[in-house]
Amino acid sequence: MSQIGAPSGDDLLPLAEAWKHALPDSEFASPDAPTHSDFSRGYQWFSVVGVTEENRPRRIHAALAAFDDMLARVMAAQGMVRQPQKVVLVGFSQGATITLDAVASGSWPVAGVVAFSGRLATPLPLKPAPQAPVLLLHGGQDDV
Repeated sequence: MSQIGAPSGDDLLPLAEAWKHALPDSEFASPDAPTHSDFSRGYQWFSVVGVTEENRPRRIHAALAAFDDMLARVMAAQGMVRQPQKVVLVGFSQGATITLDAVASGSWPVAGVVAFSGRLATPLPLKPAPQAPVLLLHGGQDDV
């Protein structure tokens, strides 16, 4: 899942190339977020124009239908429709945030999540699948 402002999901494919050596039996997909960015030629899952801590969860919740649709299409294309327990979701920035919220909702009982520079925005209570470990990564200068 790509970040806000990423020209395309393809920008994250070098990460998949680096991981292919350690995960040779894995398939990788890097879809675009569904809407054009408010700030660049890239894409976004939800607008950050006027976003606040109060309205952020509603914006993410509104974007979850598009995320669910995209993930269902990607899993179907990969032959993984009935095998979410074999799927690890990786997201960067908004891709990380929407992924964390989707998994925390209990909708996607995936094998795990790797989230780069994102955060969970869903208010409690959460219903994640108990077997889904989460790895959160942030850079030292990341203000998230």
